[in-house]
Order: sequence, then C-alpha cells, then structure tokens
Amino acid sequence: MGAPEFEREGSLVTVVLDGQPQSAVDLDDPERLDFEYVQHLALCIDTLAPRGVLRVTHVGGAGLTLARWVQATRPGSPQVVLEPDAALTEAVRRELPLPRGHRIRVRPVDGLTGVAQLRDGSADLVVVDAYAGGRVPPELSTVEWFTELARVLAPGGLVLANVADEPGLRYAARVAAAARVALPHLAFVGLHEVLKGKRFGNLVLVASTSPIDLWTLRRATASAALPTGVLSRDDVDRRRPDARPFSEAAGDTAASPQPPERGGWRRR
Repeated sequence: MGAPEFEREGSLVTVVLDGQPQSAVDLDDPERLDFEYVQHLALCIDTLAPRGVLRVTHVGGAGLTLARWVQATRPGSPQVVLEPDAALTEAVRRELPLPRGHRIRVRPVDGLTGVAQLRDGSADLVVVDAYAGGRVPPELSTVEWFTELARVLAPGGLVLANVADEPGLRYAARVAAAARVALPHLAFVGLHEVLKGKRFGNLVLVASTSPIDLWTLRRATASAALPTGVLSRDDVDRRRPDARPFSEAAGDTAASPQPPERGGWRRR
C-alpha cells in the first residue's frame, strides 16, 4: 500500500490512497460531506439513530470524515475507529488535525480483530467503511462478520455498511443475505441509478435486530439533495431470490467487484 496523497481545493482535502479517493474532509466545515455515499450514511444516522450522544464504532478510518461529522452534529459522542493502517492515520492527523474536545479514538487494528475486542452491546451505531485496493475485503461481508456486529450492538442499534457493486447488484444481494442471518431487518440506500443497476456505485446497507422505519427513511431520501432511494429487504429478495450468503464456514467469500478507473464514481 502506497503513501497517502492529499489533494487540496480550498478548505476541502481529498485523501487518495493507491489511486482511489478514500475521504474528503472540509477543514472549515466538518458537516460538509462531498462523497455521495457519505451523505447517505449521514442521512441514515439523522433519520434512524436516536438523538443526542451516540456510542459509535467505525470499521475503517481513512480521513475520519464521518467521525468528524458525528463530533460536529452530536458533540461528546464517544467514537472508536478501527483502522489498521497506522501510517495513514498518522498522516491524516498531521495533515488534517482533529477538532479540539473530540472523543475520537483510533485503534491500529483491522475490523475483525477490533470488533472481537469490543464488549457485547457496547455500540449504538457501527459504521463499516473499509476498503483494500478499492474493494471491500471478503471477511467483511460474511455471516460470521455480521453475527459479530450484532453482538456488539446495543438494543435497537444500527449497522451501516458501505457496499460497492456493479450493475445487477449480485454482490450486494449476497451481502444482504449474510447480514439478515443476525440482523434480519435491512434495506439499502443509494442513488436511483445505482439502485436500478444502471452503473457501478456505492450503496449503504442499513441493518438492525429491530425493525427499521422504512416509511420515514423513504421520506428522508425523497427530500435529499441527490436523487436517492431505498431498496427494502423484500425488494432485494424479488430482484435476487437465489442470493446465497457469504460464509467463512462454507468457504464461500469474495471481495466486492473491482471498481472502474478513477473518474468520480464515488464522488458528488
């Protein structure tokens, strides 16, 4: 893995790793979210998560964009970030200093190791946004992985996972099949053209052990700045009724599809 690059445009700084943009941070306005899928993550949190302080675990850190947003919108929220690339974290801290008074703690461990160390019921929200070589690692899409996430969630807690897929949504459907074993209530949020399978793009998997308020979520996406929609669990089942869950025990795992060449597919 190469050294991170920091592309600056005024107060906006984009973190680029191995040729792929990983994060965009506005040093003057932490509530500005440049990537489409990060806007969707924030929309899901604002719509579905309890108000006030949240206990948040982030799997994947990069520029810590969403952690900064949580700190700005929900001050005092204790946040744990699991980011194995210590050199990346050091560079981000140097180039993109965190705000004073934050409660963001970065642990230099991978997602599997870090989540295994967390207490049962210790997180109100788990955000999974981890990539290696521009792809979601295979171990972060299995039945076993989502079972661990369900363990660390507090009652009513929420898992949000960034899932990249190509037209057809075969990979996303298999991720959903794995998640539903432990987190039976789920949906995807994304741009209409991605949900309809018209292009490669990012989807946010929303999953919980408790029912998700799909009506409120759909209302929120309908008024979003970007053309955004919701794909329910039933919608996924109708589209991909034969989707098999990824499983370590079955020896059936895969990374997310290879992204196209850099050209703005993850950016607004």
